[in-house]
Amino acid sequence: MQPGRTCLAVILAAGEGTRMKSQRPKVLHEMAGRSLLGHALAAVAAAGADAVAVVIGPDRPDVAAEVEALLPSARVFVQAERRGTAHAVLAARAALAEGYDDVLVAFADTPLVRPETFLSLRAGLADGAPVVALGFEAADPTGYGRFVMRDGVLEAIVEHKDASAAERTIQFCNAGLMALDGRHALAILDSIGNSNAQNEFYLTDAPALARAKGLKVVALSAPESEVQGVNDRAQLAAAEAEFQRRKRLAVMKEGATLIAPETVFFSYDTTIGSDVLIEPNVVFGPGVSVADGAVIHAFSHLEGAEVGPQASVGPYGRLRPGAKLARKAKVGNFVEIKAADIGEGAKVSHLTYIGDASVGAEANIGAGTITCNYDGFFKYKTTIGAGAFVGSNSSLVAPVTIGDGAYVGSGSVITSDVPPDGLAIARGRQVGRDGWAKVFREKAKVRKLSAAKNTD
Repeated sequence: MQPGRTCLAVILAAGEGTRMKSQRPKVLHEMAGRSLLGHALAAVAAAGADAVAVVIGPDRPDVAAEVEALLPSARVFVQAERRGTAHAVLAARAALAEGYDDVLVAFADTPLVRPETFLSLRAGLADGAPVVALGFEAADPTGYGRFVMRDGVLEAIVEHKDASAAERTIQFCNAGLMALDGRHALAILDSIGNSNAQNEFYLTDAPALARAKGLKVVALSAPESEVQGVNDRAQLAAAEAEFQRRKRLAVMKEGATLIAPETVFFSYDTTIGSDVLIEPNVVFGPGVSVADGAVIHAFSHLEGAEVGPQASVGPYGRLRPGAKLARKAKVGNFVEIKAADIGEGAKVSHLTYIGDASVGAEANIGAGTITCNYDGFFKYKTTIGAGAFVGSNSSLVAPVTIGDGAYVGSGSVITSDVPPDGLAIARGRQVGRDGWAKVFREKAKVRKLSAAKNTD
């Protein structure tokens, strides 16, 4: 691709996706924690698009809102009538008329296309082809448009319903994506007619029309797995599986160990350092980073969290948004951390909830401890100092501070600050009565025997 070329990406997102059986439009369904539309927006942006136009259907403020949230610079255009892909692209006529060097046409329901593939389409334009179309070798070509090639040159794309018997034997199929030279884009699109079985304006007619004008047309190929579309829940699951396959390989190539890769699920933005060990059945939601040397034990769930170097999570650990673990911090089994900093070397080993809190370095939080951070209306913070020790089954009622090096006795309900190196015990005093249990049992037996005789 020549440096300095400008690019407009037109993303078609007007399909309703009724086969999804959902109240949400198809393009807002998620793959790996991000909407299908979001994946398309990210890919074209990574391919150097200077401007993005998203074509949506009428009465779809939810799709427009997604565009605004993910890429505020993008412009939204409405295709009032669904009259084919070329008609949809022309809904963005105002953007097309602005004279970009490259025009990329992408689909919001094709979320696995890599930025590198879009760059290859742009490179074809830079090499002098006004039209570059993307195809793939289909295992089953039924339903796809066919690339009609002659002497290695793309002559036309024929839709399945319009294809002859001979053309239907072709396995090199249309992926839908296309790149157009900005100088010719509007002229080619405006020349597309609707003389086909669907009475629609097909973008697939562009190569033949370009050839008729004496323009060069190039066909590129991508793996079928990359260009698979999503029209129903089964295809959404297939796309998710392909994303996870890619991500797992990438993570392992970067130096992490996945003991059972097929059981680990990543989000689109998960970052994993080197020498990280991830045990089976771990789920990463959006916004998670794991630093070098950390261990994520089995059956843990993380979202919106930062795991520091050599830290440990789980098994059965849960990190919620705002959880931050410093170097060598430990969050053990059945522990939930939310909006809390766990200091270097601190231990929260089991059966504990720490929310809206700060835990100092080398502090130790005993089993069954909870921070009581919510009064039904507001959240409050608990601060636990460095080296503090909180005994098991304690409740820390926020706002409260446990000073550096302080001790909290097991079973305490702490409602007032504990000074550094101090001791706090807040529980009822134990009362002992020697022989009480024996007397109680003898009296109970007499009552039980008497009750049995009365029922007879």
